[in-house]
Amino acid sequence: MPFDTVDSDLTVIPVRTRAELKRFINLANRLNAKDPNWVVPLMMERMAALTPKTNPFFEHAEVQMWLAQRAGRDVGRISAQIDALAVQEPGQKTGNFGMIAAEDDPAVFKILFRTAEDWLRARGCTNALGPFNLSINEEVGLLVDGFDTPPMVMMGHDPAYAAARVEEQGYAKAKDVYAYVCDPTAALPAVVVRRVKRGLPEGVTLRQLDMSRYDEEVRSLTEILNDAWAGNWGFVPTTEAETAQLGKALKDVLDKRLILFAEIDGEPAGFIVLLPNVNEAIEGLNGKLLPFGWARLLWRLKVKRVKSIRIPLMGLKRKFADSLRGQVVPFHLMNAGRDAGLALGYDKFEFSWVLEGNLPMRRISEAMGAEIYKTYRIYEKAL
Repeated sequence: MPFDTVDSDLTVIPVRTRAELKRFINLANRLNAKDPNWVVPLMMERMAALTPKTNPFFEHAEVQMWLAQRAGRDVGRISAQIDALAVQEPGQKTGNFGMIAAEDDPAVFKILFRTAEDWLRARGCTNALGPFNLSINEEVGLLVDGFDTPPMVMMGHDPAYAAARVEEQGYAKAKDVYAYVCDPTAALPAVVVRRVKRGLPEGVTLRQLDMSRYDEEVRSLTEILNDAWAGNWGFVPTTEAETAQLGKALKDVLDKRLILFAEIDGEPAGFIVLLPNVNEAIEGLNGKLLPFGWARLLWRLKVKRVKSIRIPLMGLKRKFADSLRGQVVPFHLMNAGRDAGLALGYDKFEFSWVLEGNLPMRRISEAMGAEIYKTYRIYEKAL
């Protein structure tokens, strides 16, 4: 049953059925229908991401979603989640919120956040952090700068009013994450050219993804990723089930030439993933793959080809990070990925997301000629 809120015209209902989940997803499309930079996500993909049976995130997290209604009309949505794998500070328990989308009405935002916060408090949480959709390893942050271009694949997009509405609920900046963009046809800075021209150090090799060992390669990537990112703020390990599920979902759109591994003395030490910007390809599909959407999508990806590409993942095992050989590996991975993308006709690269405090990654991105063009903010609040 809906329950009354501080605004007698507003009610909030928990999302429990597939029909309600579809409304939850479609609400963001309706709210952003007039935004030329909004990309309608594939309904099939969104349903899978928000359904426990098809998203391994639910194996280690408790999640609840809600819809806010006025006079029976959906006007807002939010989720709250507690990730059992998240590292907690002593004496604290941090829960997360996400999937926030609502009409530009302070009352709607107020009741959505009150509902999510009450749910988190009831489960012992002392702090709220977000937005995460649903995990820090997925879409993170609220867009606060860079509204004039569409988001790339697996990145978010929000209306300009959303940040102010969230801050009115007592939330303050925890961290910013950046999306960098670069023109791969531009000349590389001299410092990068010098490093690359020296060639790979002895014992260091680069290779493409081996599709004949795809599952093994995904496991190797998971191992490197969790090791490389373990010291980062907010780190939550990615499970093998999660990367296996993501690998399965992306297998048809991945290009083995755009996933590179670095090996040091035969040991997988680092990697880079360049992902064709599927958001370009799904434009005009209105979230639907049936009856002819799959054919159109694959034609756009494989034949027509999209022109932009995102680098969502890159990592180097920590034991190699301070060695002379290891320090040059990221530059060689970035340069090799750039060359591969150029050879395939991509003319816009995005490096994202990059945590504001991740200075090594920021320096590498900027050394490659990239500039910040979108900023996403992660908010926090004591409950």
